[in-house]
Amino acid sequence: MRLGLLGAGRIGAFHAATLRDHPLVEHLVVGDIDPCRAAALADKLGADATDDPLGVLDASLDAVVIATTTAAHGALVGQAADRGLPVFCEKPVALDVAGTRSALERVASAGVPLQVGFQRRFDAGYLRASQALREGAVGTLHAVRMVGADPAPPHPSYLPGSGGIFRDLHIHDFDALRWLTGREIARVYATGANRGAPEFGECGDVDTAACLLWLDDGTLATLTGSRYNGAGYDIRMELAGTHSTIVVGLDDRTPLRSCEPAVSWPAGRSWGG
Repeated sequence: MRLGLLGAGRIGAFHAATLRDHPLVEHLVVGDIDPCRAAALADKLGADATDDPLGVLDASLDAVVIATTTAAHGALVGQAADRGLPVFCEKPVALDVAGTRSALERVASAGVPLQVGFQRRFDAGYLRASQALREGAVGTLHAVRMVGADPAPPHPSYLPGSGGIFRDLHIHDFDALRWLTGREIARVYATGANRGAPEFGECGDVDTAACLLWLDDGTLATLTGSRYNGAGYDIRMELAGTHSTIVVGLDDRTPLRSCEPAVSWPAGRSWGG
């Protein structure tokens, strides 16, 4: 395959190295708003670079990877779709609902595949938890508890265009909740605080967050998050039901733990759902 990569920053460089090492990728073309950065990354990986980032989309490609700043995602997804190119885009698709819908409409009109970088859908622990929930091992789901915490905040220069902690960090938790439960989120209460560097408040963001989410079947979910987690990267989800509690992300060696109930409920008793 001949692939194009838009965005040569931190996440773009990560994707570029992965693509270079993939056996199905024959050629990689890198574009960035900073031509020097694109050239440096391409030179390091033995790829090609373009002076004009949009030139990547006109390079006779089979598909394109979008890893630019968040604000550029929606327009680039639409432009790639207009050229008939399958797209992998880092989250989120856009910074607002209108921009997201516009990009998706262009993708649908072009009839091209679009994949968004929600990697938890492919994580072994989340996949096993999803299977356990659908097979009834959890029983009636009555609560979901999530934690999303980074060990250290991103560089201050990243914050103004990131979309904020909810669009940038917790979007993964929101997606995992909807995907794993198969339910939509009907209502949300969210709040945040600044407990660290002033850069967050200066760009209208927070570094500590808490959410209460109601799913459309009445299930309650909670989410707490932080940009400053001294214990390291901490991503967890607990599915608490009438039969057991499933925990994803307990640690590296235990991606899934099932907690059996301490008591047996009377046979035939209904718990709803």
